[in-house]
Amino acid sequence: MVLLHVLFEHAVGYALLALKEVEEISLLLPQVEECVLNLGKFHNIVRLVAFCPFSSSQVALENANAVSEGVVHEDLRLLLETYLPSKKKKVLLGVGDPKIGAAIQEELGYNCQTGGVIAEILRGVRLHFHNLVKGLTDVSACKAQLGLGHSYSRAKVKFNVNRVDNMIIQSISLLDQLDKDINTFSMRVREWYGYHFPELVKIINDNATYCRLAQFIGNRKELNEEKLEKLEELTMDGAKAKAILDASRSSMGMDISAIDLINIESFSSRVVSLSEYRQSLHTYLRSKMSQVAPSLSALIGEAVGARLIAHAGSLTNLAKYPASTVQILGAEKALFRALKTRGNTPKYGLIFHSTFIGRAAAKNKGRISRYLANKCSIASRIDCFSEVPTSVFGEKLREQVEERLSFYETGEIPRKNLDVMKEAVVQAEEAAAEITRKLEKQEKKRLKKEKKRLAALALASSENNSSTPEECEETCEKPKKKKKQKPQEVPQENGMEDSPVVLPKPKKKKAFSKEELVSDPEEEASGSTSLPKRKKSSKEEMVNEPEDTGKKCVSKKRKFSSTEELISSGPEEASGSKSSAKKKKKSQKASQE
Repeated sequence: MVLLHVLFEHAVGYALLALKEVEEISLLLPQVEECVLNLGKFHNIVRLVAFCPFSSSQVALENANAVSEGVVHEDLRLLLETYLPSKKKKVLLGVGDPKIGAAIQEELGYNCQTGGVIAEILRGVRLHFHNLVKGLTDVSACKAQLGLGHSYSRAKVKFNVNRVDNMIIQSISLLDQLDKDINTFSMRVREWYGYHFPELVKIINDNATYCRLAQFIGNRKELNEEKLEKLEELTMDGAKAKAILDASRSSMGMDISAIDLINIESFSSRVVSLSEYRQSLHTYLRSKMSQVAPSLSALIGEAVGARLIAHAGSLTNLAKYPASTVQILGAEKALFRALKTRGNTPKYGLIFHSTFIGRAAAKNKGRISRYLANKCSIASRIDCFSEVPTSVFGEKLREQVEERLSFYETGEIPRKNLDVMKEAVVQAEEAAAEITRKLEKQEKKRLKKEKKRLAALALASSENNSSTPEECEETCEKPKKKKKQKPQEVPQENGMEDSPVVLPKPKKKKAFSKEELVSDPEEEASGSTSLPKRKKSSKEEMVNEPEDTGKKCVSKKRKFSSTEELISSGPEEASGSKSSAKKKKKSQKASQE
């Protein structure tokens, strides 16, 4: 007996379901339709075998793309190999998409079935899926479907930002509409201002120039020779400016009021602004065509190439068309009328606006249009599928069309397509390498600027945020230094008394001696005389290096000890020591004499 399983793909994950009573279901389709709507009956028919949820939205998008392209994803392969029986001949797998069914049958060997009962069962699974899976609600399933739908459509639409042909379609449509509107409005200005100055229409043919002159001249009676320079700037012709000035003096137009002139000038200024915007839009279209379809624009021109893309719907659609379709794009009405009346079919459509067909003779127009359509289809395919678009191929194809034109006229044999394409491939590789090098340099510069900007922003924010903490740190650091000085004072003094080698760091002894003097108020009188001696001895110790002789160290030690004795003793002991020193000096002098 063949076991029938159904594979259901949902935004949440894959579900594998087993069906009971396969033979009865396959025979009784009306009963299946009734059972699908009733949840209780549907549970008796369908049993959930396995459910494989997606770990993230990215994984769900990858699986959706794989299913739409007819590719078996690793998650789907793992689910089928794990939960389907090992005997593949006894398993029949029902799937909704025939592409994925063919891929499963080819790669895994399971027999797949689509349509019929499977479509009805999948409809019921879709209806009751949130009841079949535990923990899944209807709201969460709808949210998952919405999110996956948005991400799937975004991934399908997402292309290179610089090569989006939608902008070309919109800009060429707007350009055609602007041409119609500017013509209509300029004709309105000609009729309106022609009542006052009818001779200007015969002198100036260009619509935009006429509107500028109408805005500048205003009342023709106020036009004099002082405005002649400005007229020459607007008309770009001295003879026309002189003719306008002469015609204004002898014009047969009616007088006009100030309010009418104000309205005419405001409307003509609108027409002038529209014509200026039309020029800027045309430059924008040229730049976009050089990015999106450089070969096609080099071959046939920006305007005609953009019209072909817009008529086809996209550059990809145009690349898929054969050359015979490209030849008559834009002449569909004439084609179907000719097919209906069994007349002559049209030879060209939109490509008639190119210069090649106009330059060809009447008998060669059909031949050159067919050849040009062939080259246009090649150029559109190169632009659509090349990674780095260049205009090299378009220029070479244009040269071939020129050679074919000269061949029709003079009989000169053109070059072979193979030789021309070999040259084009070599030049295109060099141009692509140069373009990629420039793009890399631009990217590096952009990254450097971005880093500098972010660093400047971070520095500014850190300065603004850390102004108060720095002040706090400075106030906290000052008492720390004082605390460090106090514990080093006692061992320094003790070290100086014990050993004469420890000589650097005498400054800390001053603080200690001052503290000793302040601590004993009775010894202030005697200590005031000995303070300068202590300072001198400390300076001498700073100047002397440890390489000094032992005598100097000993003498300094003696002086230091004598001053300490003076400090430690009271005023009486200090006076006694002075008198004993005087007596010793006198006795030494007497012995010498």
